[in-house]
Amino acid sequence: MNAALRARQHPLSNLFRALPVPVLAAPMFLVSGPRLLVACCRAGIIGSLPAPNARTLDGLDRWLAQIADELGAARAAGENVAPWLLNMIVHSSYDRFAGELELVRRYRPPLVSTALGSPARVLDEVHGYGGLVLADVTTPALARKAIAAGVDGLILVCHGAGGHTGSYNPFAFVAEVRRFWNGPLGLAGAVSSGRDIHAAQVLGCDFAVVGTRLIATAESQAEDAYRQMLVDCSMDDLVASKAVSGVLANWLRPSLERAGIDPAGEGKAGIDFSGDIASANKAWKHVWSAGQGVGQIERSASVAALVEELRQGYRASLERAL
Repeated sequence: MNAALRARQHPLSNLFRALPVPVLAAPMFLVSGPRLLVACCRAGIIGSLPAPNARTLDGLDRWLAQIADELGAARAAGENVAPWLLNMIVHSSYDRFAGELELVRRYRPPLVSTALGSPARVLDEVHGYGGLVLADVTTPALARKAIAAGVDGLILVCHGAGGHTGSYNPFAFVAEVRRFWNGPLGLAGAVSSGRDIHAAQVLGCDFAVVGTRLIATAESQAEDAYRQMLVDCSMDDLVASKAVSGVLANWLRPSLERAGIDPAGEGKAGIDFSGDIASANKAWKHVWSAGQGVGQIERSASVAALVEELRQGYRASLERAL
């Protein structure tokens, strides 16, 4: 069997082909919670949350138990529920890593993704119970390192992504990575419509990652003022800066101005994920991020309504291509 055929038959590729629309909900800091995750899975896309969104390890334990109970009940009622993903920070400064890994052992999320460090720190544990690991990468060099570590799939974080963003154009980035990786591949960065999802597949990806549009849904943990700012803003209102967290990210200009943060002050912030980052008085607690697709948000809607819109747009785009 050749490499391309093996890649198409990978469990992760098969998983996304089985969904009504091949989408992973981005795990968004301070936005994704159990309610959003469960709503996404019940609507037919991969739901997710970042482990640090729970303020304590006990809180994360309760969240994971809630997710297991609610998804289990939905399946028992005959619903076709999509799998879910837990995102973990693997940076060396992150204090809670060991405790979160212990919860991963207990709750066994079907998918785990890693950010800001090597996925090698979680591979043995997740593969040990049959889970799959994806790595967020922003450069071809990081993609090669993740592949060498043994990941099951890559998420290419491209220019225009909300939150921590990339600097590469998706056309070039996907083409470059496909020169050395035939495995499952996802694209993150300004994916806002069903047409965008189809376009990601045309480029050579298996799935797309949707983030900013989900922030405005009723099930997210975003404040109402955040949702309204997303509706009011366009691409012109975004600022890419390292000044907030020490890592390049896209921020809504009105929220930076409200917090009194100078986006040009990149020398003031260092990369530091120590302490309780969801509740500590970190700069990123006071500003709001978005991707370059923010201008396509016209209103707040439910997750179910948004996923149906994406599904219809995706199918229409597929039909136009025939």
